[in-house]
Amino acid sequence: MLVRQIADPGLAQFAYLVGCPRTGEAIVIDPERDVDRYFAEAARHHLRIVAAVDTHIHADYVTGLREMAERDVLVYASKEGGSDWQYEWLLGSSYRHRLLGEGDTFMVGNIEFTAVHTPGHTPEHLSYLVRDAGSGATVPIALASGDFVFVGDVGRPDLLERAAGVAGVMVPSARAQFGSIDRVFKQLPEFLQVWPAHGAGSACGKSLGDVPTSTVGYELRTNPSIRATDSEDHFVEFILAGQPEPPAYFARMKHTNRRGPAVLRELPKPEAIVGDAIASLDRNLDVTVLDTRTRQAFFAGHIRGSILSDLDYQFSAIAGSYADPDRPVVLVVERERLDLAVRGLVRVGIDHVRGYVTPDALEAWAAAGGGLATTPTVDMAALEAWRSSGRGVVLDVRGTAEFEAGHVPGALHIPHTRLLQRHRELPTNRPILVHCRSGARAAAAVSLLQRLGIEAVDVNDEFAHYHQAPTAAASAS
Repeated sequence: MLVRQIADPGLAQFAYLVGCPRTGEAIVIDPERDVDRYFAEAARHHLRIVAAVDTHIHADYVTGLREMAERDVLVYASKEGGSDWQYEWLLGSSYRHRLLGEGDTFMVGNIEFTAVHTPGHTPEHLSYLVRDAGSGATVPIALASGDFVFVGDVGRPDLLERAAGVAGVMVPSARAQFGSIDRVFKQLPEFLQVWPAHGAGSACGKSLGDVPTSTVGYELRTNPSIRATDSEDHFVEFILAGQPEPPAYFARMKHTNRRGPAVLRELPKPEAIVGDAIASLDRNLDVTVLDTRTRQAFFAGHIRGSILSDLDYQFSAIAGSYADPDRPVVLVVERERLDLAVRGLVRVGIDHVRGYVTPDALEAWAAAGGGLATTPTVDMAALEAWRSSGRGVVLDVRGTAEFEAGHVPGALHIPHTRLLQRHRELPTNRPILVHCRSGARAAAAVSLLQRLGIEAVDVNDEFAHYHQAPTAAASAS
C-alpha cells in the first residue's frame, strides 16, 4: 500500500492519495477542486486514480468530487444524516457513484475501506477504516478521520449554526460529537494511525496541532478535546467555547458543495495586464483587484480600490470573504506565483480570474505617471492618542476569544473575515483605526474598508505594545 498526504498550506487542508501498487489503482480522500495535482502525484507512482471519496460536505473549500466524477472516476459519498445532508448534484445523476452508510465497505485494488458514521462536526460525516488486505493484514492500519478527529483537537460542532445559519443545532451537534468519540474513537486500537483532513491554521477547529498525522493512542492521551469527554456536559461546554469565527465564505461553500460546484475541467488562464490597461482598474468597483504582495509593499503603493490578500497569509480565507464570486478578479502577483494564486481562488469558488498585473508592471505604470494609492499607518502609541482625544474610533479585527482576553477600552469588535457583512455597523463621522494582534489581519481589513469608501487607518503595530502607550495603562479597564 502507498499513502501520500497532499497538503494545501493555505487552507491547512490534507487530501490523501492511497494506492495499491499491485493493481496500480488508487483513491483520493477529500480532494480539493484542482484535481490535476492528484493525477500528477498518482502518475509519479505509476498509479491510476479509480475512486474518490469525501468524508463530509465541506465548508472551507469547494469539493473536488465533481471534478473527479467528470473524469469518470467512481465517487463515494455519505448517505447518512438525512436528505438535507447529501450531495444534490450527485443524487440521480449519471455520474458513477455509490452512497455509503455505517459499516459499508469497498475495495480499491487490494485495500479495503470501511465507512464509520461519526456525526458531530456534520450529521453526515463518515470516517474510513483503511485495511491493507493485499498484505494479509487482518486489522486496519489507519482511520481517515476527515473533520472528526484532528491532531490535538476534534472537529468543531458549531459550524452549521455559526457559519451556515442552521439554527439550534450547535448543542445537539456537540452531543453527537461526544457520542462519536465515545462510541467509535475510544474503541479503536491504539496503534491505529489517524489521517486528519486539516492541520494547524484551519478554522475547522480551535487548537489543531502542526503535525501531519497521529495515532489513536496518542490522541487519547494528549488531545484536550478528547480528554474533556469525562462527561457529556463538560465536553459540550469545552468544545463550544473559544472557537474562532468562521470566515464569511463558509456558508457559500456549504451551499455550493451541496447544490453542485461548477465544473472547471481546467484552471482559469488570466491574461497579463500591462501599461495603460492598468488604468482601467483604478477605482473600478466592477472588478475585484486582489493584491497578493506583502502589506509593506501594498502600503507603499497600490491600485486604488484593490484589496490586500497576501499570498502567504490567509490568502484563500481573505479572498473568499472579501471578493464577490460573481465579479471578475484581477490579481497583482508575481508571474511565478500566478498558478498558486489561481488555485487558491478556485478552491474557494472564485473562478472569474480575468487577468493579472505583475509588481514590475505596476511599478512601470506608476513611473510613467500612473497614480497609486498609499495606506496611512500609525503605531499603538498614536492609536491611544487618537482614541483618548476622541479623534478616531478603534476597530479590533481579532477573534472573539482574543478580544475577550483583553482589548482597547471602547474598541469596536468585528473579526476580519466578517467585516464585509458588518461594515455598516461602523460610524462614518471619524476615522477608523484598525488593529489586530500583529498587523496582518488589520492590513487586509483596512484595504477592504477603503474600497468601501470608509476612512480607515492601519495600526501597523503589535497589540502587545498597546500598554506601553503613555495613557494606555491609566485608561485600560
